[in-house]
Amino acid sequence: MAEADRRWMVDTLLALLQTPSPAGRTDAVMQLIGDIFDDFGVPFSLTRRGALTAELPGESATTDRALVVHADTIGCMVRRLKDNGRLEIIPVGTFSARFAAGARVRIFCDDPDEFITGTVLPLKASGHAFGDEIDLQPTDWEHVEVRVDRKVSSREDLVRLGLQIGDFVALIASPELTADGYIVSRHLDGKAGVAIALALAKNFAENKVVLPHRTMVMITITEEVGHGASHGLPADVAELVSVDNAVCAPGQHSIEDGVTIPMADLHGPFDYHLTRRLCRLAEEQNIACARDVFRFYRSDAAAAIEAGAGTRAALVGFGLDGSHGWERTHLDSLQAVYCLLHTWLQTPLTFAKWDAKPSGKLRDFPSSKQPAPSERWVPLARGEHDSPGEASPGSHWPPSEGPQA
Repeated sequence: MAEADRRWMVDTLLALLQTPSPAGRTDAVMQLIGDIFDDFGVPFSLTRRGALTAELPGESATTDRALVVHADTIGCMVRRLKDNGRLEIIPVGTFSARFAAGARVRIFCDDPDEFITGTVLPLKASGHAFGDEIDLQPTDWEHVEVRVDRKVSSREDLVRLGLQIGDFVALIASPELTADGYIVSRHLDGKAGVAIALALAKNFAENKVVLPHRTMVMITITEEVGHGASHGLPADVAELVSVDNAVCAPGQHSIEDGVTIPMADLHGPFDYHLTRRLCRLAEEQNIACARDVFRFYRSDAAAAIEAGAGTRAALVGFGLDGSHGWERTHLDSLQAVYCLLHTWLQTPLTFAKWDAKPSGKLRDFPSSKQPAPSERWVPLARGEHDSPGEASPGSHWPPSEGPQA
C-alpha cells in the first residue's frame, strides 16, 4: 500500500470517527462519505432510506461483485425523562451498559443544528456518597443514566431544553493514534471498514483501473441493528465480501496485525469456495492471515443472504480488541485488509463460467472442487462384510392368526 494512500486512509478514518452516526441517525456521515466519492469522481446513489451504492468500472456487462461495509455504529436512545433531571436510555445495537458507563455523549434533539453534551453514569456514581455500594449495584441499562451538561434538576427542566423520548444519544469516539501504530477509539467497528473501502475506491479511480468485474461498493446504515445489507444489492451480484471487525479476544484466533478470514459466524458457514480463495490469495501475496469462527457475531453478509441474495458471501476482518467498548486496531491490520481486497477485486470470479449466471445445469456444477468421500455401509454385527446382503422378505401384515389378526 502506497504511503500516501495509507495516510489518506487514516485521515479519512479519523474524520469518520468524529462524525456521530448511531444506527437510525446516519445522514451526516453519509453526506461526508458522498462528498468523498465526489472528490475522486466515483458515481454513486442513495437508497430511499439512505444506504449508499457506488460503482467501480469493470469489464463485465453486469455488476458481479459487491464490497459491503457499514457506517452506522452502536449508540443509545432516550427512554424516559427522569424526575431528577437525568435521562434513562436504551441501547441502539447490542452492547453492555458496562461499556457505556463513563462515556461522554452528545444528545441530539429534533433540531438538526443542536446537540447537548452529557455523561453516562451509574445510578450510584460517587464513592464518597455510597462507599462500597457503587461496586455492588447491577450493571444493566436500568442502572445507568445520562447526566446532562445543563442546569437541570427536574423533568420539566429537560422538557424546556427540548429533550424528548426517542432522542438519539451518540457516544463520543475520542480517537487516538499511538506511536506504535495502534488506533484506539470507540466505533472502529464499521468505520475502519468504510475507510478501507474508500481508500480502495480512491486508488482505482485515480489510476483509472478497469476491474475484471463491475463492482458495487455498498455502505449500509443499519448493520448494528441486524438488517444492513438487506436492500440495495443488484440481483446479478455473484460474490459479496463484507468488511467488518475480527474478534481479538481470549479463545479467538483473529490477529490484530493482519487480516482475518472467518469461516463461520452465528448464522452459519460462509461460502466454502470464496473464503478459501481469499485465504489462498493472502498466502500468495504474503499477507499475514488467520482463520477464525465467531459465535456471537452477525454482519451485513447475513442480512443480504436472509433477504434472498443469490450470491457467494464471505467476511474479511480487521483485527479489533474490545469490540463495542474501547476498541483498538492496528494500521498493519487495516493495510492487510486493503491489500487483500485490492488483489481480490482484480481477479476473475471464483468459478468464472458457473458464477456468471444465477443458476445452471447439474453437469456444469463445480462439485469436484469440494470433494468428500462417499460413506460406506457399516455392519451392525461383528465381522467383515462387503455389502449388507439380501433384504429380509418380512411377513404378511396383518397376520392371519393370533391376537393381532
